[in-house]
Amino acid sequence: MIVSLGVYVVMHNVVSLIWGDGALSFRTWEVKTGHEFFGAYITNVQIITFVISVVLFALVWFFREKTIIGNQIKAVSSNDVLSGILGLNKNRAIMWSVAIGTGLAAVAGILIAADTDMTPTMGFNWLLYAVVAMIIGGMGKMRYLVFGSLLLATAQHLAAYYFDSKWMNATAYIILIVFLFFRPTGFSGKQLKKSSV
Repeated sequence: MIVSLGVYVVMHNVVSLIWGDGALSFRTWEVKTGHEFFGAYITNVQIITFVISVVLFALVWFFREKTIIGNQIKAVSSNDVLSGILGLNKNRAIMWSVAIGTGLAAVAGILIAADTDMTPTMGFNWLLYAVVAMIIGGMGKMRYLVFGSLLLATAQHLAAYYFDSKWMNATAYIILIVFLFFRPTGFSGKQLKKSSV
């Protein structure tokens, strides 16, 4: 994890040196007022982001639950030693996991950039939100991850509505601290293995 953070810092500075620290945009369409929805406004990009997110979630669920490689990934993540004894290829399962995770992160980055433009530091906040949502949901079923994500997003936007948008990151940290202190296993209640920590 520390090496990953180091690589993030290096890449962040490389991007800043090449393209600068200012916000960049690849949007070619005209910025318009969003559609009113229960007193709030939602833009076309946000609607597209929601639809793509639901489709990708369904595809990932189908891949994990209904394909041989998906079941192998679940087996390796559950117990890599036993799965190796049973003849499953641990390295292939890890490579598939990394490839799928990288692809999902790339799609998320493109959708976020289409909505809020690009900056060298744009990824860190979303990485923080993903970690907090994972801790809230806990290990196990994907529905807990969805519930954790919805809880975090609702709390952040309520904080922005009643206080200020500057409190969105602080809200994520507060929720993270509360769950680590009172319910470190998240909603799923599944304990992490020592090898996973």
